Amino acid sequence: MEPRNQTGTSEFILLGLSEEAEVQPLIFGIFLSMYLVTFIGNLFIILAVITNSHLHTPMYFFLSNLSFADICFTSSTIPKMLLNIQMQSKVISYEGCLSQIYFFMVFGRLDNFLLTVMAYDRFVAICYPLHYTVIMNPKICGLLLLKSYLLSVLDSLLHDLMILRLSFCTQLEIPHFFCELNQVVQLACSDTFLNDLVMYIANGFLVIIPLTGIILSYSKIVSSILKISSAVGKYKAFSTCGSHLSVVSLFYGTLLGVYLSSAATQSSRKTAIASVMYTVVTPMLNPFIYSLRNRDIKLALK
Repeated sequence: MEPRNQTGTSEFILLGLSEEAEVQPLIFGIFLSMYLVTFIGNLFIILAVITNSHLHTPMYFFLSNLSFADICFTSSTIPKMLLNIQMQSKVISYEGCLSQIYFFMVFGRLDNFLLTVMAYDRFVAICYPLHYTVIMNPKICGLLLLKSYLLSVLDSLLHDLMILRLSFCTQLEIPHFFCELNQVVQLACSDTFLNDLVMYIANGFLVIIPLTGIILSYSKIVSSILKISSAVGKYKAFSTCGSHLSVVSLFYGTLLGVYLSSAATQSSRKTAIASVMYTVVTPMLNPFIYSLRNRDIKLALK
């Protein structure tokens, strides 16, 4: 295959989850339903937090931003997928592919950082309850949110700029339903060592370190709860972080599942199907987890 630089690359082909024509309407219906549930569910969480003064606390401030990130996360991929199925097209432009990678990574990283910040919030609330309002004041909450956005934007911008240096071959088929960074890099004809290095380093710092922070926070939380003598006190303490712990387990569990499935199989199509869990299912379930396990949210929604 003759290589050509990115200025000559006008479009990519998204192969999707299945190439069987008779399955496309079913895929369209399922993903449209999941997208609407995700959008409406997370929007209700945001509106509940904004309109109810009892929810104007750091925990719900970060929760509303997590819901916003989930809406944008799914909106970066699913609408284009639905449009392609409806138009019976698999094409995405070069610029559209780069934009999709950028916004997908921005809000994916933001999810990661917000879950870490929320774990820190629960750590302060349970381990230092008397100092909670001082430590988690509005200024600190704003700075934590701003840093989360900045790190997400800068990391995503770096990866997009790294793609611009690559030359692509004439075979531009992506075995996925969206432009996934690793899949796009693998299509390049030029040397991708630097791109791979940046990806590994970024994942090391921006995924492993936040996850370590979450684990350390919850180890301290569990240690503090076990010191509470009252069974009722222990239950109340556990209930304040139960929803967040469920979302963290779902988010990182599905990510780990996709990583293990991609390592165990050579089929990119199977990896694409597995990635549906963290790209669509997890953002869809988050509002249900918080609303079903959280009394304040249930009252606000009513």
